[in-house]
Amino acid sequence: MDKKLYRDTADKMIGGVCAGIGNYLGIDKTVIRLIWAILAIGSISGLLWVYIICWAIIPADNNIIDR
Repeated sequence: MDKKLYRDTADKMIGGVCAGIGNYLGIDKTVIRLIWAILAIGSISGLLWVYIICWAIIPADNNIIDR
């Protein structure tokens, strides 16, 4: 099976990055969002840049039909 990482535009809160990572890893999106938020609070601005870069690099799932 050929898994690819996409941003989840259907279940997004900001850009769909955490939802896409959750779908790719098979983990609940809420867990990914909580981990991301805890790490963001600890690192102040570093993780914000990582999120923005992921948002720009990871393609949206606009054309994906089956999940």
